[in-house]
Order: sequence, then structure tokens, then C-alpha cells
Amino acid sequence: MVKRLGGLVSVLLILTMFITACSQTPATQVPPAKGPAWAQGLTALPHETVVKVGMKQVISDAGILIGMAKGYYQDLGIKIEPVQFNSGQEMINQLAASQLDVGATVTASGLLNAMSRDIPVKIVADKGINVPGQGYYRLIIRKDLTDTLKDFSDLRGKRIAVVGTASLDEICLARVLAKGGLTTNDIDMQVIRAFPDMLVSLANKSIDAAMVIEPFVTQGIAKGIADPWKDPAEYDPDAQIALLVYGTSLTTRPDVANRFMTAYVQSLRDYNDAFFKNKNKAEIIDILCKYSVIKDPALYEKMFPTGLNPDGYLRLKGIEADLAWYKANNLLKSEIGLEEAVDNKYVDFAVKALGKYQ
Repeated sequence: MVKRLGGLVSVLLILTMFITACSQTPATQVPPAKGPAWAQGLTALPHETVVKVGMKQVISDAGILIGMAKGYYQDLGIKIEPVQFNSGQEMINQLAASQLDVGATVTASGLLNAMSRDIPVKIVADKGINVPGQGYYRLIIRKDLTDTLKDFSDLRGKRIAVVGTASLDEICLARVLAKGGLTTNDIDMQVIRAFPDMLVSLANKSIDAAMVIEPFVTQGIAKGIADPWKDPAEYDPDAQIALLVYGTSLTTRPDVANRFMTAYVQSLRDYNDAFFKNKNKAEIIDILCKYSVIKDPALYEKMFPTGLNPDGYLRLKGIEADLAWYKANNLLKSEIGLEEAVDNKYVDFAVKALGKYQ
């Protein structure tokens, strides 16, 4: 009888241990989610995170606009909140103060001076470059001057418009002039704050040429008032026209910053597939008509396409040349080098997650 009782106790003990072990197995021992099909292995943030993006919703913002439309940011737990600004400096101030997370902008002395004050604002990805033979940002001249403005040196004394000084526009004009052995002191440089007003000024002959971006290049040609003149590959082959910038609120949150960049680069690839491989082009044009400021689908077929690196990387040679120009013109409040201005680690992360563009 004692033997039987001992055996029964042993069985009960084993059963108790088995039940206890089972009850202690975590309920979450399920294989982790692989993430979205387009970025397998990259899971979403645990809670939806709002990312405020300063942009003008132009075509070069395609990396943001396409991702919003196709749900790439949402797939990774990010909700984009677009923010409009009256001036680039206002955007820069908010990036530095952690009131804005991402800025879609161009190089400017204010941006670089914000970085040189040890504020962790960084240039992180491409947002617009000229494609050789199809420059979307360029010097255009008045149509009636095509027979007289043959060479770069012929620009001497001409009235040439830019939208602003101490920024991308003046730098690019300076490089055009340098090809003819000229500087901005050799021309009558006009500041016209809006590209549509430049076309009006060309039409009424109050200016001779202007640094203009698409769609105004195409519109000027279509109206018979402008000539696209020389290709930017001749005078500014390394130019980094537009930039994606992370503010302090994102550089201090790598999980969010990396996921944002992955969605951004995936969107750049959809853009390149559409405009350079003719793949799903109608879909991407439809998205850009809906989300960007250019609503006419026919224009997308006529315009010089914005170049956007499908792997996201910047033209470092161009940024380095910009830094040298700002320094030479005494526009930097302190020394800043390429390594302080640019941070490639977010694009590195995205390319590792997605693989190189094929």
C-alpha cells in the first residue's frame, strides 16, 4: 500500500511540474512579424509615431509623397504630418528647435550655420539632382536672345534672376558664370522671389535670363518666351540641388529615423521605376497629381524629370563644393566640414534593409 501511495505521489509530482512549466511559457512565443512585403525583416514601431515634414509638395518631394500614398510610412508605424513654411529659414529654425522632424529643402547658409552651432541637424539624403541631358533646374534665357547668347562669356552685363542669394540659386548661377570667366559682379543680378514671376519678367523683357526649376522650364518653352540654353551637365555636373534634412528630434531617435529613411528610399525607387524604366508610370503620375502642387498629368510627360538617387545617397562632391563656396564668401559663422554636415548612416540602413536598387 505504501509502495502504491509513493508511486501515485511521484506521478502527481511529475504532472504538477509539467503543468507548471506549461503555464510559465510566455504567451508571446510566436515567430516575430517579418514586416511589410517590401521591407521584410523590418518591423513597425510599437506605437504609431507622428513625423512632421516641412515641404512644398513639389515633384522632388516624391520620396515623401509616394510613400504617403502607398502606405510605406504607415507600414512602419509612421504617420506623416506635412507642414508648409513661408521661408527656408523658418523651417531651419524649427528643425534646430525640435519642432520639426524632417525638412525637404535646398542648401543655404542658414542651414549650415545651424549645424555649426553643434545642433544635431544633418543632411541625410538626396532630394533632387540634374540628370545629364535633362536638367530640371537650370539657367534659361529669353527666346529672342538665342542668337546673341551663344557662349557663357556672352552673359556679361545681362540681367539674370535668382529667387534668393546666399543659397543654392546664387551658387548655381555663379558656376554658370565661372564657365565664361565671369562672376556675379559682371552681371546685373535680380532677385525675384517666385518662379512664375520670372516667366512674366522674361515675357516683358525686364530680365534676360533666370535660374528656374520645373515645371517653369517647360512652361516657359511652351509659351515661346524661354530657351533651355545649355545643359547643366556642362556647368554644374556635381550639383546636389535639393536635400533631405533630419532635425534634432529625429537624429536622437534612430528607430524612427531609420524607418522613415527606409520608406523614403522605397518611394524613390518607385519614382525611378516610373520615370526612367516606364514601370507603373501612370500610377505614379496619378499619385503626384493628387499629392503634389502640379496637377496636370500631361506636364509630367513633357518636363525634364527630377533626378532622385534610387539608393538615396547624396552627391558629396557637390555638397563639398557648396561648403567651399559659402566659406569663400564669408557666409559661415564657424568652420564646418562635410562630416559635420552629412550623415549617411540612415541611407546605409535603408539600403541594407532593401538591398541595392537593380
